[in-house]
Amino acid sequence: MTAKTKAKKKAAPKKKAAKKVTTKKAAASKASPGMSDAAVKAKTGKTWAEWFAALDKAGAKAMSHKEITKLLSTRHKLADWWSQMVTVGYERAKGLRALHQTASGFNASVSRTLATGLDQLFEAWDETRTRASFLKEAIAVTTRNPGKNMRFAWDKDGGKVEVRFTAKGPEKAQITIDHMGLASGAAVKRVKAFWADTLEKMGETALKTSKRVRESGGRGSGDPEK
Repeated sequence: MTAKTKAKKKAAPKKKAAKKVTTKKAAASKASPGMSDAAVKAKTGKTWAEWFAALDKAGAKAMSHKEITKLLSTRHKLADWWSQMVTVGYERAKGLRALHQTASGFNASVSRTLATGLDQLFEAWDETRTRASFLKEAIAVTTRNPGKNMRFAWDKDGGKVEVRFTAKGPEKAQITIDHMGLASGAAVKRVKAFWADTLEKMGETALKTSKRVRESGGRGSGDPEK
């Protein structure tokens, strides 16, 4: 056996390694549909595999998000919410949509449950002075529903933010921040870290500040001018 032949045999394993890397990259481009087979079948009558087969047959890979949802609602009689859910699951599984991506951009969501009443938690965000203790950025609230939610635009990263408040007991409440319309998956990671840090800063200090402001007659951001 010549030296040249030996060199070719040694080089062969490198081709296999390269093939494995390519396979991994292809798999990474697709994501889980985001909901279990059992849950989807219970509400829609089909498993994910059955929906994928039906949508592939209908040519959904070449359709827009709006066209797929219309197909599901008209031909398969799915309710609007489930038409959206199945469409997003299909797009993720087929690599047509990235994780956290929606038709209007990328969304980020964080939440935290605190040992405090619902009204006090809402006031911590509603009162300008209290909010400034954990959120330095100035915001212009566009929607304000006491004890339920508030919305505002976010200039720093773009998109819109909704802060939702949910009672979990007499002295327990959950706050959820949904940041919608982000430009990329990288923005989602950055924004989630920011809002998680904001909720951490909020904690008990902000709730105590809220109580002091309320007792001193401080005015909330949504209250009328006096």
